[in-house]
Amino acid sequence: MSSTFKISVTKMDFGVSEELTGKVYDTIIIGGGPAGLSAAIYAARYGMSTIIITEEIGGQVGKSGWVENYLGYTRIMGPDLVTKFEEHVKYYNVPIIIDSVENVERDGELFKVYTLNGDEYTGRTIIIAVGEKKRKLNVPGEDAFNGRGVSYCAPCDAPLFKGKVVAVVGGGDSAASAALLLTEYASKVYLIHRRNQLRAQKYYQDLLLKNPKIEIIWNAVVKELQGDKLLRKAVLQRVDTKEIFELPLDGLFVEIGAEPPIELFKRIGLELSQDGYIKVNHLMETGILGIYAAGDCIDLTPRDFRQIVVAAGQGALAAYSAYNYIIRKYGFNRR
Repeated sequence: MSSTFKISVTKMDFGVSEELTGKVYDTIIIGGGPAGLSAAIYAARYGMSTIIITEEIGGQVGKSGWVENYLGYTRIMGPDLVTKFEEHVKYYNVPIIIDSVENVERDGELFKVYTLNGDEYTGRTIIIAVGEKKRKLNVPGEDAFNGRGVSYCAPCDAPLFKGKVVAVVGGGDSAASAALLLTEYASKVYLIHRRNQLRAQKYYQDLLLKNPKIEIIWNAVVKELQGDKLLRKAVLQRVDTKEIFELPLDGLFVEIGAEPPIELFKRIGLELSQDGYIKVNHLMETGILGIYAAGDCIDLTPRDFRQIVVAAGQGALAAYSAYNYIIRKYGFNRR
């Protein structure tokens, strides 16, 4: 993991203090990616009592390589940008709880949030900004070599493969970004894509094609991963000819997209799109009064345009909507 990627943990092994669980928050933000962190900043500035509950700080940004399109930074590593985000949130003294939310239930006019660690939080509004979780290949050997050659985070693990041969699976921006980052460490980088054309933006494609360390394997999918104590090779199959062949390598980075935590959304009772994303309107309002959603987990965001700046803007808007709801319902002198 990048040495600059710091996670501050409010959640302790012996449990969260009663001071944090025994109060009513104006808003409870579920998720600590750019949408959730942005929502926290805006909520705090509105004077709302706010808490973040998240499994990790930064979401997918913390697993990104070089970020070159976020306003104010011509080039910054994803984990370093997350550190900046976290510092900004800390400035407003918003507690960040490292935990997993299991369910959200209505309790009269309030909401109860239940976590994996057995804690319970009460809020007047909820902002869901849980993003997506990376998809797995679901092939033999993937789980066995996870952490022993298989990785889902190029910025975290790229330095471990200095002088080694690695492969990236995928064809979008995240795969292209991972491949380019890996060229700074690995001696050879294969990019395995199941089609004959990449989905990544042209900027990335141009960089890939002119980098001498990168070789693109078109029209191929991973069928199996093999090795001993460590990953040694990938078994590939041509999509068009069905030819099976082996690719010796030391590391494999999976970048084939992500999906939302649909089961959590179903437990909460949210209205979802056909592919499992939360339906919201232009104000980030869900079908449940008092619950808002933002970022990569909502249906409003184009599937092929997952951008940090978009998520951050949606998080700000969700906080704005939650604030207006509270003012209308409780006024300025709520306790």
